[in-house]
Amino acid sequence: MNLISTTAELSEACTRLARHPFVTVDTEFLRETTYYPKLCLIQLASPDEAVLVDPLAPDLSLEPFLALMSDPNVVKVFHAARQDLEIVWMIGRLIPAPLFDTQVAAMVCGYGDSVGYEQLANDLAKARIDKSSRFTDWSRRPLSDAQLAYAESDVTHLRDIYLALAADLAESGRESWVAEEMAVLNSPGTYEVKPENAWLRLKGRIRKPKELAVLIELAAWREREAQHRDVPRQRVLKDDALMDIVQRAPRSAEALGELRSVPNGFERSRAGGEVLAAIERAQALDPHTLPKLERERGRPANGAVLDLLKVLLKATADAERVAPKIIASSDDLEAIAFDDEADVPALQGWRREVFGEKALALKNGSLALRVVRGRVTVG
Repeated sequence: MNLISTTAELSEACTRLARHPFVTVDTEFLRETTYYPKLCLIQLASPDEAVLVDPLAPDLSLEPFLALMSDPNVVKVFHAARQDLEIVWMIGRLIPAPLFDTQVAAMVCGYGDSVGYEQLANDLAKARIDKSSRFTDWSRRPLSDAQLAYAESDVTHLRDIYLALAADLAESGRESWVAEEMAVLNSPGTYEVKPENAWLRLKGRIRKPKELAVLIELAAWREREAQHRDVPRQRVLKDDALMDIVQRAPRSAEALGELRSVPNGFERSRAGGEVLAAIERAQALDPHTLPKLERERGRPANGAVLDLLKVLLKATADAERVAPKIIASSDDLEAIAFDDEADVPALQGWRREVFGEKALALKNGSLALRVVRGRVTVG
């Protein structure tokens, strides 16, 4: 199968694809050595053809592809779409719409949490995926026949998966459940990485306001440095070293160099100086202006309630034939265990109808769990 390598070829292909009600989409990329993903291949398929696009071709503009991604008359079908959507956002500052994620749909249709493409291909398309090319170097040219065949299969079998899941959703009347889940994927904020918010990934290990101040400044510095150098965050400063610095807050190069997790000589480098400057900025922050630390939830006092909610969630998911994860997260359950008015998805919309009201009733003693013939039932 030939790779599309010119703008004229891509434009003709996208015009053909746009005549159909849906198109399946996948990408191959590398990001092991970079901050931003390097797009290496685009796969597209309509009900009657599949095309592979070479974004590394020197004379290729991706404008026809971006136009197809924004065509309101064509549903764009992805599996586990988030990273693919991040790439489209990066190259075109747009989010494909309308959008359908088969992994989310499969969760609503009872295929379990974060179901893989191979399982769905096997169950719904009756196809076996040869995964031997999955972790190959997609940036090298020419691509092998095995790579091209693997890449094509990622969108051809996706057609059958989409049609099966769409029919299941229509029959169950749960299209709105999937649409609600698409809200996060459809938000530009999901793909915009702001250095000032980088600390959120690590906040669970912070207990004191002074530590939080250092973490905010240091995580923001690392994020900006990684973006500027286009390298992974861990190449700038590993998480364990970052957290060690946060907890010790060294004020001199000598003190920074004494930390075992910090690379030898780091304290004398430009980066070491910038880390110390970040710590100084943190020391000057007014503690009252910092975000509030999430208090440790009292597991010993509420452990039994939380355990009951977990059992209820599993029983509800089994009864509704959906993945538990799509109804409520662990954080949702913990929040409900402590607060009937918790602002969590499990107490909103269809989740509240399916699970949230039962959770509150169970917590307040007006609903019971029973075991009938080896199965947990709600009554």
